Amino acid sequence: MELLFWILLGLLFYTYIGYGMLIAVLAKARQFLKKSQPKQYIKNDPGLPNVCLLVAAYNEEDFIQQKIENCFEQDYPKDKLTYFFVSDGSNDRTAEIIKRFSEIKAFHKNERKGKIAAVQRVMPFVNSEIVVFTDANTLLNRDAVFNLLRHFKENKIGAVAGEKRIQIESSMGASAAGEGIYWKYESLIKKWESLFHTVVGAAGELFAIRAELYEAVENDTLVEDFHMTINIAAKGHSVVYDSEAYAIEGPSNDISEEFKRKKRIAAGGWQAAYRLRKLLNPFRYGLLSFQYFSHRVLRWTIAPLCLPLLLLVNIHLALTGSIYFQVLLFLQCLFYLLAIVGWLAEQNKMKFKVFFVPFYFCFMNFAVFAGLYSLLKGEQSVVWEKANRKK
Repeated sequence: MELLFWILLGLLFYTYIGYGMLIAVLAKARQFLKKSQPKQYIKNDPGLPNVCLLVAAYNEEDFIQQKIENCFEQDYPKDKLTYFFVSDGSNDRTAEIIKRFSEIKAFHKNERKGKIAAVQRVMPFVNSEIVVFTDANTLLNRDAVFNLLRHFKENKIGAVAGEKRIQIESSMGASAAGEGIYWKYESLIKKWESLFHTVVGAAGELFAIRAELYEAVENDTLVEDFHMTINIAAKGHSVVYDSEAYAIEGPSNDISEEFKRKKRIAAGGWQAAYRLRKLLNPFRYGLLSFQYFSHRVLRWTIAPLCLPLLLLVNIHLALTGSIYFQVLLFLQCLFYLLAIVGWLAEQNKMKFKVFFVPFYFCFMNFAVFAGLYSLLKGEQSVVWEKANRKK
């Protein structure tokens, strides 16, 4: 039982902290050994590739015009930039607003089939070398498109992941703050992964791919952005990360809205772990297998299962009379108590930053179990239920 305890604790430490530390060291070592810097395009370079900026939207009438204007503000040669906006079953004024802009190629269908189906029905019309995908409810920095595109001067690069940023204000609660902290840490890991070998999947808020490398995924795929980019990495192309290309969005309105989103992502994580199990073969995929297992499989599947098991094993060992394991049990219980206090503070709109991390950590891992349950029951639809976000 003691051996099991240390194995479980070691897995949890490696998943949430150790991998980040290891990939940071490996990234620094890789940088030190690098003999030359990768080639990049510069602004006004006549060789800049043509790009299609693709936005899929569902019922975004309150935000879509701001998104369109934000896209038009991109500092990229206008003669090399086209805009595809696809409305997936929107029954508000989203499609109507999009059609007001002659610069945009508008696609709309009344039938709602989900984001990936919407994307895949317009991809055959793309004639650009590069496709930039961005969510309808985010705003990009002015140089986002160029900062993504500059990396494609290197032929080995197949995709570029931008950075997702959560707009957090001091008055916002634990869920918003926890979401912001999580994405800051996730962004650091992606930066280190990019420097070491390849990013393990991009966030759908902002990423770019070579159109020729696009590979359709199954229409019931729940985390299509992850599948699209990791499939490119599996073909031997690099997925790099650029923190200077970023998409900003507000946090979820409240914890229930955030839970809807997290549960869907968690269900998609379980689905991806099964469908992409081939990537666990290091003899075929090398370093990608190591990164995929460490960053995604452990966090999406194994580590959450270890948490309740670690508590039960710790209780058993504490009951044997070991002071050492009694102290460890006390620390575990204290952590969960802080998470509960954080949840109560969130419910009562109280702002105690000390509780943000334990609360959001437990919240995310609970969503993993909820996501698995909804996936096994067949209740998780590919048609996304839009989470209401603070504006």
